[in-house]
This record gives sequence, C-alpha cells and structure tokens, in this order.
Amino acid sequence: MRMKEKLAPVAVIFMILCFAVIPAGASSPVEAKNGMVAAAHPLASQVGVEILKKGGNAVDAAVATAFALGVVEPNASGLGGGGFILVYNAKTKGVTAIDYREMAPLKATPDMYQLTPDGKVVGNETQQGHKAVAIPGTLAGLTLALKQHGSMSLKDVMAPAIRIAEQGYTVSKTLNAMMKDNFDKLTKYPAAAAVYLKAGLPYEVGDRLVLKDLAKSYRLIAEKGPDVFYKGEIADAIEKEMRASGKGLITKADLAAYKPAVRTPVRGTYRGYEIISMAPPSSGGTHVIEILNILEGYNMTQLGFQTPESLHIEAEAMKRAFADRAKYMADTDFVKVPIAGLISKKYAEELRKGISMNAVGSKIPAGNPLPFVGSGGTSHLSVVDKQGNIVALTQTINYFFGSGVLVPGTGIMLNDEMDDFNPQPGTSNSVEPKKRPLSSMTPTIMLKNGKPFLSVGSPGATRIISALTQIIVNVVDFRMNLQDAIEAPRIHCMTGDIFMESRIPKDVQEALIAKGHKLSVRGAMDLYFGGAQGVMIDPASRKLYGAGDPRRDGVAVGY
Repeated sequence: MRMKEKLAPVAVIFMILCFAVIPAGASSPVEAKNGMVAAAHPLASQVGVEILKKGGNAVDAAVATAFALGVVEPNASGLGGGGFILVYNAKTKGVTAIDYREMAPLKATPDMYQLTPDGKVVGNETQQGHKAVAIPGTLAGLTLALKQHGSMSLKDVMAPAIRIAEQGYTVSKTLNAMMKDNFDKLTKYPAAAAVYLKAGLPYEVGDRLVLKDLAKSYRLIAEKGPDVFYKGEIADAIEKEMRASGKGLITKADLAAYKPAVRTPVRGTYRGYEIISMAPPSSGGTHVIEILNILEGYNMTQLGFQTPESLHIEAEAMKRAFADRAKYMADTDFVKVPIAGLISKKYAEELRKGISMNAVGSKIPAGNPLPFVGSGGTSHLSVVDKQGNIVALTQTINYFFGSGVLVPGTGIMLNDEMDDFNPQPGTSNSVEPKKRPLSSMTPTIMLKNGKPFLSVGSPGATRIISALTQIIVNVVDFRMNLQDAIEAPRIHCMTGDIFMESRIPKDVQEALIAKGHKLSVRGAMDLYFGGAQGVMIDPASRKLYGAGDPRRDGVAVGY
C-alpha cells in the first residue's frame, strides 16, 4: 500500500471498525436492528448510517447519503441533476412524494433541436454540451425533504460529504470504467477533463480522487443555504458558463424560478402487497404496477423462475407497458395522463387477452386505458431508521457524466436531461418551457398487511422499470431474500429483442428463440441492467435486511 492510501478518510475507518458491511454479491443480505442504508457506493452508505447513529431520522440519512453520492459517484448523480424521493412516515402511515426532476429552460421551444430526415438530433445536442442541460433540481428537492421531514440542519447532513470531497477517496473499478467509457466526452470539455482525468488520462483503480471545487460549493451551500445555488454566486457561475458557450439556454432567472413539486404517489397491489411508487413525470411507478397487474393473472411460481414460459410472459407484459408509456406518459402539469386506467386491474385483464403462451407479439400497439380511468446514468438509495421511517430516493444526471459540461470553479457536472424529451414537436413529451421531461426513475415502497416491507429502486433508464418488476416478482413469487432477488439475472424487453444477461441458461435461451423471440445477450452481471439498492423489513421481528447491487459498487450498511 502506498503512503497516500494509508491516509484513508475517517469514513472508511468508521466503516471498517463500527458497522456491519457485507459486500454485494455475498448472496446474503446485511442484517441489522436499528437502521439500514443501501446505496450505490460503500462510503455513501456509511455516511447515511453515521447520520442515523447521531440521532438523525431516515430523511436526514437519505439526504446526507444523496450528497455523498454526488461526491463518490459523480458520474451518475449530483447537484447538476434531479430526481424523486418517497418518504414513509411511521407515525402517520402516510407517504409523501417529492418531484425534483429537472425542467426545460424558459427559452426552450419544441423545435429547438435540428433533426435529420430520420428524426435524429443533429450534433448530438440533446446528449452533450450546453444545449442538453435542463434546470437542475437536486438541491431544491433535497433541502425541501430535509425541511419538511428531517430533524437535522443542512450543515450537519452535508458535513460528511464535504469531508470526503476534501480528503478524497479511492477510485473503484466501476468509476475507472466510467471514466474510460466516457473519455471522449470528458476530453471534449476542459473543465471536466481537469477534474476527472489525471494528466489527460482516466484515473486508475486505487488512485485517490480529490474534489476541492465541489467541496467548496458544498461548503457554500451548507453555510448559505440553497439560495446560493439558485440565486447567488453558483447561479452566477452557471449562467456565465451557459453564455460563454453560445448555446446554453439556462439563465439566473431560470434557476431562481425552479421549484420542486409535491406529488401524490401512484398505488397498486400485487398478490396482497401494496405498492407505492412515483407518479409522473416518472413513468416508472405506473408501468411497474401495470406490468405486475398483467403478471398477477399468471401463476408465476408454478411457471418457475426464469423458465422459458415465465420469461416469455414477462417479456410480453413489458412490451405492452412500454407501448403505453410511449403514447401516454408526460409531465402531468402539461398533459392529462390516464394513470388510473393504466394501473387498473381490469385494463390488465384486457392486455392479458392479447398474450399467447406460444406466440411472440411484434409491433405491439398502445392499448386503450381510457375506459378504465373511472374516478378514483441514475443512482438509488434506500433508508430505514429505528422508528420505522422509510425513504426511497432516486436521482440522476442522465447519461454518465451528464452533458460533459462542468461549471468551472464549482465542481458541478451538469445533466443532459433535455435528451429525455421527445425532440419532435407535437407529442405529449415534446419540449416546453418549465416542463419536466419524462423519466423512468422508480423509487418504490411496499407494504405487507399495511406494514412497511420494502424500499427499493434502481438506476438504468427504461431498464429501471423492468428491473424493479423482476425484483418484486423474485421476492413475492419466488421467495428470494433481497440480495438474491437483486443479483438474479435480468431481462429487458420494450418492442423487439429480449435483452438478457448471459447467466440465463443456454437451454432457456434456445427455448425462447424457438418461441420466436430474438435475443440480445449481454454480460453475466451487466451494468446495462441498472444497480438496484434496497432494504427489507421483517414485519414480525422488525429486523432489517439490506442489499446492494454488484452491477455497481452497491453496498448496504446497518447497525
């Protein structure tokens, strides 16, 4: 070990000496009695438990963990992005959903991107560069959650993340791979290259990454509050960078006008379990419930875990939900979305009638949920405290390292969430000023007999929806522990091919091909399929079981 690696942050020492930590992939979940945090990086999980041990509640811990993820997983989340948070209050039994999704700038228009004849964006302007950036919401959302549901000060919950940013942390294999995969993007933007490349090359595994500028921004926010980001000197820096590019649309007025929204979560059931998840502009909760409603009509346990029959049914159910997503989903502040119809059990019955056990559906059209309306590059973390409060939080900067635009002097990497709009004018998800782009992020809380049972979520764009569905089926139908449910091989199907991990047996793959499916087989434990994190609560013993996803650097920490 080199001398500089001996100077480990205090967080690492605490994690080694004080907490129960089982690396993801050990097949058994972490057990604890008092509190549990599952996040996409071990240092972030430890930060959350550190806050719990100091007397903070689940929201305090979740907000602290989210700030820490912006430091230790900067490729996937941070102040330059947005997200969603679900909070379950153990006393009131109520669930609050806070939407801090990014918003289109005031100068944005439906036709702001030039398109090729086949509908592609010229110059990749929705994915890279200043024109790809939507107004960030992360800080506004986290501080609102802390104000409404937390018990600690912003300064206290930010302190661990500041410490890690200033002292640095060891680059993991995952972060090294992200730097290599996004090398061209990072080199394109000098401010980003100066922070995330070392002498012009990706940091190697084991190198220490210190984020001094980000630590400075965190300290400013901790001392002055969120206004310094939305109305003060950080806002000035963002506007200056936007103007300097000649293409960026975000102004200080955009930042000052940003507000998170409190939403009513979507609710459904699956075999007696209540599912509470994020409402639009997230499509995730609605369509996870829609897929599960379809699957509820089959005896999945009898069909068997990842047999050709069960995978066929899952793929066909996914196709129908994604067809509906493409047609109906958007920001409900701008578009009327038939949520009640989409999550209706009777609508699922109609969709189920179109599924054959022996035939593969192709070019599946969107269904018609209207008669059933009636009345009536992301990171996830889950936290449960000893009082039984629960948080499920998912946030993102979209593609890894977002737009590639890092605001000089601040350490803040900006999102590329404009890519989540439809660049074609005239659709429900087309660009409009102050509109929030459609999302797949799906922070989810499950109840069993009215008692908290599970907090779970995942990154992975549209694969979030399929990942969460499969994890729930693994837990409910196949009686897996949470770690096994998260580690199990995954599939994803939207329109044509079934994407799957190579661990699914060859004979099952061959049987699916014989049914008419086309397969796209990826790695054995592939980052493409997300990185779920979750905490399960035993309703009888109240023992906590945490699980992290080995597809990322996921680790659960409990005490």
